[in-house]
Amino acid sequence: MKFLKLIPILFIFTGIFSYENLVRAEVKNPNDFKVLSTTNKTLTIANVKDYLKKGDKFIKSGDYDKAKAFYIDARELATNLASFYSDINKVFKGVDARIPIEMRKKGKASLQILAESNKRLASLYIQNKKPDVAVPLLIENIRILTPNSSEGKEAYKTLMQLGFVETDYKG
Repeated sequence: MKFLKLIPILFIFTGIFSYENLVRAEVKNPNDFKVLSTTNKTLTIANVKDYLKKGDKFIKSGDYDKAKAFYIDARELATNLASFYSDINKVFKGVDARIPIEMRKKGKASLQILAESNKRLASLYIQNKKPDVAVPLLIENIRILTPNSSEGKEAYKTLMQLGFVETDYKG
């Protein structure tokens, strides 16, 4: 019985049964495994843009409820992406400088698209005579993109038109 247990070991040592060629994993295209790097997947800026395009189509057809749903989905996804990129940025600061640089770029892009979704959603709320729901979205745009950005200035101008603020911003 002990002899039977030694047979695989003898095969390995004599080279009859080589263990080296048992597993060879060859990847022809490494990007095939990067499922989130392709467009229109769940956690991408491209998907946020897709939600905005779908919302715009429903606006043109006059279906404001469906447009609102797509704009809300776009806003939630952009918010999540910005949060995820920020978290990874913080964790890798001082560990590997390349990763925070990449996360900062992706974070800025996600904040930009978040501001765009906020703007469209606020516009929809204003059009539906719900300016009180639009105000927090406009304030968030000013906060995330600064008052000096074109989007921030536009959001502040809309807040003035709604009567939420009275002082003209000249910046």
